[in-house]
Amino acid sequence: MTIKDAQQLVDKWINTTGIRYFNELTNTAILMEEVGEVARIMARQYGEQSFKKSDNEVNLADEMADVLFVLICLANQTGIDLTEALEKNLDKKTIRDTDRHRNNEKLKP
Repeated sequence: MTIKDAQQLVDKWINTTGIRYFNELTNTAILMEEVGEVARIMARQYGEQSFKKSDNEVNLADEMADVLFVLICLANQTGIDLTEALEKNLDKKTIRDTDRHRNNEKLKP
């Protein structure tokens, strides 16, 4: 599936099963909630926090998919082509960071 396919699939789902998009502010708040859920799992699975009994059925892949879903919703609502945006962003990073990471002492083995 391409990013464009994902944007179209989410739009179709929203306009059928979801009825309509939540407004942009609501979706931004939902995005923050979903990112928080990913952070919670990461802190427990890869960080120093321990899991609680209520964390028994956490699923990192599913939570990341929730983040992606809401991000795609926001892109669709604001007319952003995520493929184009990602390509431009990578170009920007490539130009800006050509030597930056290579010369970072902290990243050397």
